[in-house]
Amino acid sequence: MTAVKPFEVDKFIARPDPARPIVLVFGPDAGLVRERVEALLRASVDDLNDPFALARIESDELSSNPSRLAEEANTVPLFGGRRAVLVKAGPRHNIAGAVETVLESPPPDCRVIIEAGELRKNAPLRVLCEKAKAAAVIACYIDNEQSLARLIDEEMREANLTLAPDARAALTKLLGGDRLASRSEVRKLALYARGKTRVELDDVLAVASDATELGLDRVVDATFAGDTPQVEREFNKARGDGSSPNAIISAALRQVAQLHKMRLAIEGGDSAETAMARGSPPVHFSRTQRVGAALNVWTTGRLLRAMQQLADASLDTRRQPTLAEAIAQRALLSLAENVRRKSA
Repeated sequence: MTAVKPFEVDKFIARPDPARPIVLVFGPDAGLVRERVEALLRASVDDLNDPFALARIESDELSSNPSRLAEEANTVPLFGGRRAVLVKAGPRHNIAGAVETVLESPPPDCRVIIEAGELRKNAPLRVLCEKAKAAAVIACYIDNEQSLARLIDEEMREANLTLAPDARAALTKLLGGDRLASRSEVRKLALYARGKTRVELDDVLAVASDATELGLDRVVDATFAGDTPQVEREFNKARGDGSSPNAIISAALRQVAQLHKMRLAIEGGDSAETAMARGSPPVHFSRTQRVGAALNVWTTGRLLRAMQQLADASLDTRRQPTLAEAIAQRALLSLAENVRRKSA
């Protein structure tokens, strides 16, 4: 097995192992794949713009001409210096045969970097590289909360900024899925906060591209906590921010599914705090009071009925788009009133 362990990836990229000149970088996080490939290229050649130092090969070209990779990998740089080959592996082309050739006879003075998307465990390219002593395999999975925290801290230190706790919680929720997109959002926030020493929640709300999601959280949390006045206020704010009635109902459906899972965990012996912490994703501390209140009121049976009610509302908003706003608001207010009646 030649997979690079997660805690060793940064060290390997900074100083790639010369005994493993073929490196496969793959995974569902395309931004992280690209970031790591670019770092490997910078560590492998002196000038990324020098075509004699860096050759780029697309998978369609390689599938029609498999010998091209070995030829490029064994080419002596015209003016000396280090050399690398970047292969972009597309999902429709099988390049395992071409890669196998260079694995059997690794190039002495060239690094071959293969950039790929998500690969199953039995994908030929992944299996081939994981078994080869001359290869290193770097998997790039979606950032978890811990890796997002490192990313945020890194960018904040670079900008000489600190983050207020509620700003950090809000920002973390808006990131993930793609490393480059996440890094871009944090840098955009740092640029917005230039001249300050501390980033506040209002700064995050002002610049985060997905800030509307926070508005959806507020209207959904108010609904299941039974706060009808806030449901009306937050519903109107969400609409004003551009969220469609169906998007609001969809957010409520996601939340009711999460509440149902957490209620099952509580009925299985977990505390509400443990259930919220083990959620997928975990409930941020900024929402624990409202979500905890909902868990104290809603039973699994009532949550299933609420799920059906919201599913019906979602269907109605699509069937009657001119009445979608009224349908969505009425459904949320009905659920909130239900909480109030049960709490009375």
